[in-house]
Amino acid sequence: MPRLYLLPVSLCALSAMAADTAISTVEEIIAKVNGDIVTRTELSRTRKQAEEEYRRQGLTGAKLTAAMQERESSVLRDRIDQLLLVQKAKDLSINVESEISKQLAEIQKQLKIADPDKFQSAVKEQLGMPFEDYKNEMRNSMLTERVIRQEVGATINIPKSEVQKYYEEHKTEFVREERVFLGEIFLSTAGKDAAAVAAIEKKAKDLVARARKGERFPEMARDNSDSQTAQNGGDLGGWKRADLSAEIANLVFEKDRNFVTDPIQRPDGFLILKVMEKHTAGQAALEDVESEIMNRLYGPRFQPKIREYLTKLREQAFLEIKPGFVDSGSAPGKDTSWKDPAQLKPETVTKEEVANIKRRKRMFWAVPMPGTNANEAAQEAVSSSKAVKK
Repeated sequence: MPRLYLLPVSLCALSAMAADTAISTVEEIIAKVNGDIVTRTELSRTRKQAEEEYRRQGLTGAKLTAAMQERESSVLRDRIDQLLLVQKAKDLSINVESEISKQLAEIQKQLKIADPDKFQSAVKEQLGMPFEDYKNEMRNSMLTERVIRQEVGATINIPKSEVQKYYEEHKTEFVREERVFLGEIFLSTAGKDAAAVAAIEKKAKDLVARARKGERFPEMARDNSDSQTAQNGGDLGGWKRADLSAEIANLVFEKDRNFVTDPIQRPDGFLILKVMEKHTAGQAALEDVESEIMNRLYGPRFQPKIREYLTKLREQAFLEIKPGFVDSGSAPGKDTSWKDPAQLKPETVTKEEVANIKRRKRMFWAVPMPGTNANEAAQEAVSSSKAVKK
C-alpha cells in the first residue's frame, strides 16, 4: 500500500526547498531600535555620503582618511539618534507633510521642471536615490528638527543678567566697523523685448511694495529672484562702504535697517536691495548685539542637552546591536546585546503534567502515524511541543 501519510510532509519539504532556492539574503540587520531596524546598506550609504561631502570640501589623501575614521565612530550613533527622534515625533503627533510638499514644490520651481514625473527622475539622477527615499529623508530631517526644537530647545533659558554679564566681559568684541548687510532680488531682462521689460519693471515695483509692507524678504527672493543668491534667500552678506559702488553706498548707508530700495535699473535687469542689518562705527549697544550674545551662550548648552535627551530615549527604548558594531552614544548600563531568536528556550511543563498523559504517540509533523486516532493525535501535538523541567 502506498504510504500516503508521508505525502503532505514531502510536499511541505519540497515547498520549503523551492522557497529556499528562490530566496537570497539581500540585507543584513545591524541594530533593532524599537520597531525599526538599521541595516548594513544604510550605514554604507551614510559613509559614502560623508566621503562625498569631505571630497567636495577639498579633503584628499591622509586628511580624507582621518576624517572618515573619525566619522566612522558616529555613523551608527547618528542613525539610532534619528530613528529615536522620528519615533518620538510620531508619539507627539508631529506632522510635517505640508512643509514637505512646500519644499518639494520650491525645489521643483528652482529646477524649472513642470512635469512631476520628470522632476522625480531628475531627483533620482542627481542624488542617486529613488524619489520616495529622498522624500522620506526630508521627512525624517524635519521631524528630527521639530522634536529637538520642541523637546530640547524650549528647555534652555538664558537669563537677561547673564547676557548683560557676557556683554560687559566681552565689550571689545563688539566694537564695530561701519558695515551694512544686504539682501537682493534681481529680475533679469536679458534677451527681452520692450513689452517684456515693461512687465518685469512692473513686477519689480510690486515686489518692492510687498517688501515694504513687511512680507518676508528671503522668501520673496527665493521665489522671484533670478540671481544665484536666490537659494540663500537673496543674502549678500556684509559690506564696508568702500567695497560698494558710490551709487549703492550712498543709497544704503544712509538708511536704517529694513529699508527697501526702489527698483534699480541695470543693463541686464532690475535690482532691489534691502538693508537687512546695519552696524555703525564704534561700540555697539547691548540691545544691538543681544541676539548675537544669546546665540553664543545658547550653542555650548544646546549640544549637551541634545545628547542628554537622546540618552534618555535610549534608556527607554528596546535596543539591540549586533556584535562588532558600537553605538558611541549608548546609555550607561543599558543592555543592548544581540538576542539570537534561535537561542530562545521552549515552553516547559512539570513532570506531573507529563505523567497525566496516558501514552505518547509519535507524530510526524501534524499527520498521525497509523494506529492512532485523531483525538490522541491532537493531544500528542500539544505534549510534543513542550519540554520537561528537570
